[in-house]
Amino acid sequence: MENRLNLSRPRKRPEYGKAAVYAILVLGCAITLAPFLWMFLTSMKTQVEAVSIPPSILPRNWRLDAYTTLPEKLPFFRMYWNTILTSLIIVAGQLLFCSLAGYAFARIHFPGRGFLFVLCLSVLMIPSSFLILPQYLIIQKMGLLNTLTAIYLPNLFSAFGTFLMRQFFMSIPLELEDAARIDGCGHGRTYARIMLPLIKPGLVSLGVLTLRFAWNSLMWPMIVNTEKSKMTLSAGLSYLQGQYITDYPSIMAGALLATIPLIIVYAIFQRQFIEGIALTGIK
Repeated sequence: MENRLNLSRPRKRPEYGKAAVYAILVLGCAITLAPFLWMFLTSMKTQVEAVSIPPSILPRNWRLDAYTTLPEKLPFFRMYWNTILTSLIIVAGQLLFCSLAGYAFARIHFPGRGFLFVLCLSVLMIPSSFLILPQYLIIQKMGLLNTLTAIYLPNLFSAFGTFLMRQFFMSIPLELEDAARIDGCGHGRTYARIMLPLIKPGLVSLGVLTLRFAWNSLMWPMIVNTEKSKMTLSAGLSYLQGQYITDYPSIMAGALLATIPLIIVYAIFQRQFIEGIALTGIK
């Protein structure tokens, strides 16, 4: 009787599908972490080891010279502070102005709203390189060259951020806005006290994306600034690349130190960031 019962029970099949998914995820993680591992290993090498052929994966002698001599080759900490300051200002500006514009396009009915929104989105169709010359001439006429203001001023607003905020505001039920209007709230109080807390995932998503853009900006800081003390990290590290000799260990050490804040920010806000991206359907 026991044998018959055992035979009647379905046997568990090996979960090959789940194992394949785990294998693909592990492979993806390895591919993602490989550049960071190579940056760390190269930063611990000497210049001769870094350019040797065939390349050596592990350094023969683990050295910290690339980290200790980096402030002597560049005003590294000054560049770090410039990057933090300009990035925070750009993030704050885009969160404020893009959320205001997104709320206006989503909730306020005014003449020409559709035309203005299409005109705003048309900026996304123009390559950013086409806007460099007009922006440079404007900054030059304002007398802001070789200043930190020149780095963050043109980036305080973006068409993408406006579109993203508009999508989040449109996902909020109209009944909440009607209830706030019945209680005597105007557009300002409705925006600040009701709408903004409800779109927190969208604000986090826009903040993280904007921070990544501002932190990694390379071309614009090099165009408007020529002094090293006014440079950001991405632009400043390019000075370590010479015409004949490139200091790869110092570049890798600086790049590795530059990525730490972004990793920390994403680790803190990853849940809200993923939620915000999933809600808008943006990949």
